Amino acid sequence: MKSFQQYLKEKMKDPVYKKHYDALEPEFSVIEAVIKKRLENRMTQAQLARKVGTTQSAIARLESGSYNPSFAMLEKVAKALDAKLEIAIK
Repeated sequence: MKSFQQYLKEKMKDPVYKKHYDALEPEFSVIEAVIKKRLENRMTQAQLARKVGTTQSAIARLESGSYNPSFAMLEKVAKALDAKLEIAIK
């Protein structure tokens, strides 16, 4: 059975797949940063949700990538995590 890394390495050889995968990088970076910061703060999704003023399911959707958060929501999440939201256009 192939590991995910082996599978991904093979798929990345396809230029069309790689293009679509790379296009998702900003979204994955936000998700990864939120999860990492939440875990560093030893918070559950429910605890973070209470601090943000939302539901645990909304945080779960944010962390799964099935929710497109507003800028205001990301600001609330960053504040609740004692973090700073930075956005750059390069």
